[in-house]
Amino acid sequence: MRFLGVIVILAVLWTVGLFAFADRVRSITPAPDPAPADGIVALTGPSAARVNTAVRLLDQGKARRLLVSGVNREVRRQELRALTPGSGALFDCCVDLGFDAENTMGNAQEIAAWARAKGFNSLIVVTSDYHMPRSLLEIRGMAPEVALTAYAVSTPSLDTDQWWRSVPHARRMALEYNKYLVVLARETVLGLTGRNAPAGETAGASNAPPEAA
Repeated sequence: MRFLGVIVILAVLWTVGLFAFADRVRSITPAPDPAPADGIVALTGPSAARVNTAVRLLDQGKARRLLVSGVNREVRRQELRALTPGSGALFDCCVDLGFDAENTMGNAQEIAAWARAKGFNSLIVVTSDYHMPRSLLEIRGMAPEVALTAYAVSTPSLDTDQWWRSVPHARRMALEYNKYLVVLARETVLGLTGRNAPAGETAGASNAPPEAA
């Protein structure tokens, strides 16, 4: 009975945490206008929305350079540039492409190496709303000295307001929450074993403790 009680308590905590996580995802879009930073990083995804958004911010003068992280090795620079009409000159002068990352941890490693190589101390992070909490954790872990500003892109295929009413949406949110918890646990253990605390984030990146995790 005691074991069953523990299972029930853990299930309740997980459920409360899931709803808190989903509320955080819902609240970060639409993203507020970010303050200028040294660089912008866009984590590639299933659509061109993230890259288009990042290029628009670069065109607005929000940073000096942009890194598109996790580009498929088979994608040519011209093909990626064609996804953002009218940005040819901007792409040629100020956009770097990263081809090494295959997952979010790889994105973080690629971003950290790029920021250090460029001497950047602040970044605007562009990715999908549901992907943003985990992305920030991963990047903070790899580049604790860099200040991060989140600029989340809404996901049309995910109803962040009533996600629990649809099995596919609930499954997607729960899967991302579980991935987030795994990264949070790993980063907590690394922090307790002596890794330096990360640099503070600006508004939008959320410095508040993770909700119910």
